[in-house]
Amino acid sequence: MTREELLSILWQNADSYISGEELAHRLSVSRTAVWKGIGQLRREGYEIESVPNRGYRLRSVSDVLSREGIARHLRHRELEIRVYQSISSTNTVLKALAAEDAPSGLALAAGEQTAGRGRMGRSFYSPANSGLYMSLLLRPELPAAEAVRLTACAAVAAAETIEELSGRAAQIKWVNDVFVGGRKVCGILTEASLDCESGMMHYVVVGIGVNTCVPAGDFPEELHGIAGAVFDGERIPELRCRLAAGILDRLMDYAAKPDDPAIFEAYKKRSFLLGRGINILSPGKEPVPAVAVGLDRDYSLLARLDDGSIKKLSSGEVSVRSIS
Repeated sequence: MTREELLSILWQNADSYISGEELAHRLSVSRTAVWKGIGQLRREGYEIESVPNRGYRLRSVSDVLSREGIARHLRHRELEIRVYQSISSTNTVLKALAAEDAPSGLALAAGEQTAGRGRMGRSFYSPANSGLYMSLLLRPELPAAEAVRLTACAAVAAAETIEELSGRAAQIKWVNDVFVGGRKVCGILTEASLDCESGMMHYVVVGIGVNTCVPAGDFPEELHGIAGAVFDGERIPELRCRLAAGILDRLMDYAAKPDDPAIFEAYKKRSFLLGRGINILSPGKEPVPAVAVGLDRDYSLLARLDDGSIKKLSSGEVSVRSIS
């Protein structure tokens, strides 16, 4: 008997009881082995009730991140999901697997990252039991210049799923952050390997980190006023598994047609920056004040500088400022 086999049967009978005798028969093991397996799952965080003469019941309120839980809510059954309790970085590990010819559609998900990464070489705070951290491997037939479209697809997928599960409005800060209630709840890191001869992407790894709830002890001081969580109070059953499945399903749908105007419109209507004062940030240079006035079809940000000229930003970093 494997842990996965026991858990699979419990999921199949979720919210109903199945006797230890029946479990032992279906798994071809002793009832003692079943009892030990139940104990292991409970230690992992699964809420399993036991009632004399009725058996065991897995309660769906358990918010344990698992392959089985994600698969229960996933439409794209062709995806291969690997789940880790803790990992260095889902992007780092998946890039290594991609270099070894791992197939498109491989996704890694984790409940904790010990070396999470964000854009511009920053670290990404990824504590245990309060977030979802995952990466998806794609091998699209797209030129390198189109990589930003996949980042936009991921942002829309994350924003829509967050809205569906939480009932809260989500906004997108160009180009890769999702905000709820004025705080950042999700970051996206897209990394690619290029074919220098053709200019096409050999593979793309899309990393998505979501703060599902405020971590124990709150966010670090440097993130106060910046970071937030999708849920501030009561959480829905199987939150992280539903969140992972929803984002992956939408991302697979959108990545198949990244130039679809509907995706652009969904991104634009959630823009966190349009009409706001911003600072254009460049390494080693003073911030340049501007106002975000538009978004081009290639997801470039249009910024009006103080002299009235329009600057088109296809990459880089901006921060929000107040307009005096």
